[in-house]
Amino acid sequence: MSADSSGRIEQTAATWLTQREAGDWSEADAGRLDAWLAASTAHRVAFLRLEAAWMESGRLKALAAGRATSGPPPRAARASSATAERSPDETGWVERPDALTFSPRRPPPPPRRWLRAGLAATVVICGALAAWSWRDLARADTATYSSGIGRLRDVRLTDGSQATLSSGSRIEVAMSRGQRRIDLRSGEAFFDAAKDRARPFVVAADARRVVAVGTRFSVRRDGPDLRVVVTEGLVRLESDPVPGQPPTPVTLLPAGSTALATRNGVLVRTGTVAEAERALDWRGGYLHFEDTPLAEAAAEFNRYGGTTLVMGDAEAAALRIGGNLRWSNVDGFVRLLEQGFGVRAERRGDLIVLHSR
Repeated sequence: MSADSSGRIEQTAATWLTQREAGDWSEADAGRLDAWLAASTAHRVAFLRLEAAWMESGRLKALAAGRATSGPPPRAARASSATAERSPDETGWVERPDALTFSPRRPPPPPRRWLRAGLAATVVICGALAAWSWRDLARADTATYSSGIGRLRDVRLTDGSQATLSSGSRIEVAMSRGQRRIDLRSGEAFFDAAKDRARPFVVAADARRVVAVGTRFSVRRDGPDLRVVVTEGLVRLESDPVPGQPPTPVTLLPAGSTALATRNGVLVRTGTVAEAERALDWRGGYLHFEDTPLAEAAAEFNRYGGTTLVMGDAEAAALRIGGNLRWSNVDGFVRLLEQGFGVRAERRGDLIVLHSR
């Protein structure tokens, strides 16, 4: 519900209460009010809140009746010399009941005008409180961070969390009272989420969300696919329902897990934390390969810019390699392929085509 619709409901509730308290109230009016209250929970809440405020204001006015001056009455007002006499056996003053005088009671304003004025003030106060509440709930600190090709970027978020952006990555951050949300628009980011049980830490990528409270994990986008690597704590992987397909169950990922979410479902591989950390060696400038097809290794190097590696034939693409290699040293990687794996490299400017011998 928007703040505008909330304000309209408050105004309508005030109108109903004014009509009922003014005196000219019929059974037909009561029926229409009952129908309006039954139409929405928001209607009932608004009416009951205004009714309670109205009753409270009535009690306050009753307490002040008969006083000629504003403010609370004094604790022990003493009679004046004209209306009190000295008791012969007492040291204090006593009132003579037949001599007491009272200030005239101030006549109340006409009922309709007083009702409308009181209700108007109540509506203004409630409306201001409602508007403040909506603004406060909707308020969020937002920011966008990105990294260039071949660059890493460390970002400290306003909640104390840390984010490390891989090459060519972009995130959009929104920190509100109820949630910490990061939209991963491109690339990969590693998060060291500060613990805050009242505000879940959510990393969203299209229809998928990775939810944590306080933990360490990475999220990577590869086209429509999503890869999640957890190095500490526990995260939850959620997916929006797809029309015509059964709902995707929530996946819990403990430390050491790697999940690959594709159109066909979620594949989880459970390993050690050390294995998960090696998958994130890019933070230290390295790429880790273990029995990896050359085509996949070349694609990893291409994510960090510079010279582009292209497969010249299927045999070269299927070649398996392993080791830790600096992603900034493409030329060194190509020399290793030439010297140790029998690969022929054909250089075409910023393009290197890899052929099998």
